[in-house]
Amino acid sequence: MQGIAAWLRRGLPVLAMILLIGCTSRPDMDILAASPGAKADAKALAVYVATTRQRQSPDRNDFTNRRSGALNYAQYSISVPPSHVPGRIEWPGTPADPATAFTPVGDRVLTQAAFEAALAGRGCGAAGATTAVFVHGYNTNFPEALFRLVQITADTDPRTIPILFAWPSDASALAYVADQDSAMYSRDYLADFLVRLTRLCPEGGITLVGHSMGGWLTVEALRQLRLAGHDAVLRRLRVALASPDIDVEVFRTQMKVIGPLTPPMIVLVSRDDRALSVSSRLAGARQRLGRIDVADPEVQEAARAANLNIVDISDLEASDGFNHDRYVVFAGVYAKLAARGAVTPGQGLRQAGAFVFRTVGTALSSPFVLAGRALSPE
Repeated sequence: MQGIAAWLRRGLPVLAMILLIGCTSRPDMDILAASPGAKADAKALAVYVATTRQRQSPDRNDFTNRRSGALNYAQYSISVPPSHVPGRIEWPGTPADPATAFTPVGDRVLTQAAFEAALAGRGCGAAGATTAVFVHGYNTNFPEALFRLVQITADTDPRTIPILFAWPSDASALAYVADQDSAMYSRDYLADFLVRLTRLCPEGGITLVGHSMGGWLTVEALRQLRLAGHDAVLRRLRVALASPDIDVEVFRTQMKVIGPLTPPMIVLVSRDDRALSVSSRLAGARQRLGRIDVADPEVQEAARAANLNIVDISDLEASDGFNHDRYVVFAGVYAKLAARGAVTPGQGLRQAGAFVFRTVGTALSSPFVLAGRALSPE
């Protein structure tokens, strides 16, 4: 009986949290259909997709949660309303209103050759160009991942060439293990994709962002690249992990293989991330990387030794109720500060270590704080 009581104390809060995560209504693929009368808009964002999701039919972008035996490619055009609020996704209704909501303008099924030609046409290989690859997290369906990338791109730099790497999440709060398997299934596809992308874009910058379980997939792909001898590919990447759902000890072994990256890998963490608290309990109370304490001297030393920028963003506002999406706010705030010259992208985080990101209004107060003392944003 004591064992049952202990299980109830541990298990019921987790079950309640999982049910809360899964009880909200979700958009489906129909939301990505171009609105009747939608016209091409020069201000619409073109988002490119490489996915291990299977299509229901070969001539339509009707992606499922089944695993594809090869990468599928697509392009979407999404207009952003003039009333857009940074950090927020203005979901379209039926019909979508471009004045108030993200509005699908059109989409194309692409072959690999057409996908690469489209990126080359956008100038991804030119010096000064930036291509961003976003790897979404657990319990995320395709429209949610696509609209999140549109929102981040709109809030940071619309000149960025955004690519969604979509893996076949079941988009169910109860499918954690299934999502882990699908993420692992997608590892080699992501690694091979990064090899081809760096060759296609020889001079442009490539940023790789993994959120939540997508952070675990991202690090696994980096490890695969190192084991395969693709050191030149790793040197081309700027890597950020947002609220990474990775066992801390597993991450330590992954980084032993990957080694220090230049510039340093950025790891965004929140002490009160409730989604990762559930993940930790599901994993037998093992600590998740996205919840570590940057004030811990061991964390600070480990960050310096591995050439990591571990940044605590707990002071920023979260909108999802689980404190798991603060990275969205961080991206927008940091981009605004960079545009005003308050920080220099890539420079303020050049020094490895564990930091706290604090803002006062829209300005930085002691831009990065390490172990209680200010560091200048070099």
